[in-house]
Amino acid sequence: MCRIIFILLGLIVFSSCSVDRREGGRLGNEYIKVHRYDRLEYEAAMFNSMLAMQRMNTEWSHATRLLMEDVLDLGPVDQSDINGKFCAYFNDSILVALMKDVDAEYRDLSDIEDDLTDGFAKLEKEIPFLPVPRVYSQISALNQSVVVSDSILGISLDKYMGADYPLYKRYYYPNQRRFMSRDRIVPDCFTFYLLGQYPFRWEESHRTLFDLLMHRGLVAWIVDKILGSDKPGKISLGYTDEEVKWCRDNREELWKWMSESHYLLSTDPMVIRSYISPDVSVNWKDRQLPPSIGVWMGICLIDRFIGNHKDLSWKVLLERADFREILLQEKDVF
Repeated sequence: MCRIIFILLGLIVFSSCSVDRREGGRLGNEYIKVHRYDRLEYEAAMFNSMLAMQRMNTEWSHATRLLMEDVLDLGPVDQSDINGKFCAYFNDSILVALMKDVDAEYRDLSDIEDDLTDGFAKLEKEIPFLPVPRVYSQISALNQSVVVSDSILGISLDKYMGADYPLYKRYYYPNQRRFMSRDRIVPDCFTFYLLGQYPFRWEESHRTLFDLLMHRGLVAWIVDKILGSDKPGKISLGYTDEEVKWCRDNREELWKWMSESHYLLSTDPMVIRSYISPDVSVNWKDRQLPPSIGVWMGICLIDRFIGNHKDLSWKVLLERADFREILLQEKDVF
């Protein structure tokens, strides 16, 4: 089975490998439950519980393989000493405190479950037969924030302890910490779920900044729609009202600058990352632009495109690779 994992670390390179969706379920009237895999981790690591480890390996074999092999990088999950390696890894005073803090902060996940249920219900109306993943929470030891693989979606609660969480101040910059709070969980889940279902097509003639910002902009536009955002990027990108206003006031001039500087057709990874990643900001006219400014521009371009093509479904749009006709209307984009 081809496995794909999407990591929320500001990366912009997404695999084009297909995802096995055969195990995905339909939502119907079901309530989405966030299964507390993180508590199994806690029991296994803190109390060396063989029962908890057994449940991790039987009830959550796929999630455990992802955790051991991809997230924590402890080696093959079927090696004889993997349990010992796992316990030794978390036998660190910082991680012990982190796990306890997570348990205290996230005793109740009902608000997250409510929002996930509502969001997937709206998404399913627009894209029928879209598989709904089995959602679980985990402790990633400050590695990946969200993992999506096949029919499961994992939320690393330890990456959402709030911008002022003391431990974060030792390892992250302020522009990174602003996206590490509880209210970012649901938008991140839908963003990376959709990127998993509809990965960017890396092709020789389809890998410019413009191609990426349109793909990411479409995903962000959909996330805003299903989560009820009243302004572009406010929910999907976590923009403040002030940032949205500034972007709206300056988008025409900014688009012109990006076009005249030939950035839109650039395939330079550093250029692309500076406009797409939430961890990097662009300086323009002695001002630091909001993070992921390219994605925000993509949201606006997609909104305009959809306004002119109201007959196209979300599914068709997500499967569409080429939006370059917008560039042909460059003088009248906004």
